[in-house]
Amino acid sequence: MGSLSALACDPAQTRGRRFAEPAAPTRNAYQRDRDRIVHSTAFRRLVYKTQVFLNHEGDLFRTRLTHSLEVAQLGRSIARALGLNEDLVEAVALAHDLGHTPFGHAGQDALDECMTDHGGFEHNLQSLRVVDKLEERYPAFDGLNLSFETREGVLKHCSRANAEHLQLTEPGGVGRRFIDRTQPSLEAQLCNLADAIAYNAHDIDDGVRSGLICTRQLLEVELFAHYHQQALDEHPALAHKPRRLLYETIRRMLSDQVYDVIDTTRQAVALAGVQTSDEARLAGPLVGFSPQMKVRTGELKKFLFASLYRHPQVMQTTGQAQQAVRELFAAYVAQPAEMPTDFAVSTDLHRSVADYIAGMTDRFALREHERLTGRKLL
Repeated sequence: MGSLSALACDPAQTRGRRFAEPAAPTRNAYQRDRDRIVHSTAFRRLVYKTQVFLNHEGDLFRTRLTHSLEVAQLGRSIARALGLNEDLVEAVALAHDLGHTPFGHAGQDALDECMTDHGGFEHNLQSLRVVDKLEERYPAFDGLNLSFETREGVLKHCSRANAEHLQLTEPGGVGRRFIDRTQPSLEAQLCNLADAIAYNAHDIDDGVRSGLICTRQLLEVELFAHYHQQALDEHPALAHKPRRLLYETIRRMLSDQVYDVIDTTRQAVALAGVQTSDEARLAGPLVGFSPQMKVRTGELKKFLFASLYRHPQVMQTTGQAQQAVRELFAAYVAQPAEMPTDFAVSTDLHRSVADYIAGMTDRFALREHERLTGRKLL
């Protein structure tokens, strides 16, 4: 790692862990966080959790795990150029989806619906719950006992009500900024943007691979069309190699988005005149796209939403996935003993059922659904 900017989070100045621990002899606080995340059960489960396409639909489609790795790679590249803390960026990127349900956003929406009268369900808050409570690996505390800065980055979004609840249990903790309306660290802001850059790019790749969208449709999107033409101008032979042409288009698109974020963020920091990481938290969002790139990426996102995420074939599997989650929820509430003992004996049954379902992989959820209902979905 290169030299850190004064705006970077310094692991020697971390706000610490919820439970005090001696420092590790060979790793700083954020490296230790990253290692704990990588060795967690929840992280391993991500390999069998849906990004857009269900796990059984193809071996080469992204999963939550490969998505998280791509976010970490993009995040580290940007952090290095800006002098931010790469280790913290990597830890946040690898942990940001730990609370995601099986079946992607379809599973989250169904579980939130089931929990309407019981506090709702939101995957960012669930990711925090995983690292704070649900992982059981250490004798002295629940969760992974990560540093404040990593936990802050994991909690990208939070309702006012949930923030106030967090504030009661952890005064001045990770929920406070949602009440005060301040920003997280620049590293956390960076991860949020790297997440969007990654999924826009890889959903193009997966969408074309699946046959649900095609290059002809994508050429109507300015961001894609620009780099597609640029690649053809420099490498005319790619006209006869559509797969390589797609890869080269996506590569160029990714690179320019990264450079745009770096340049725009440098300008925003200079304009704000901030000198320290704490000052940066008070200055409003500083990591972002230029106005032109923001518009162009927004157009791409709208295209993917309409043409891929709402494609009839995706919607068909989405409906069945949501049915599986709803019926699993009802079955466990009616028969808690069907869950492992730690979940079945909880004093908050509905939250415990949500925790159990959220932790499932796609294929385990489908097996459990078939076991409990006698019907096979998907």
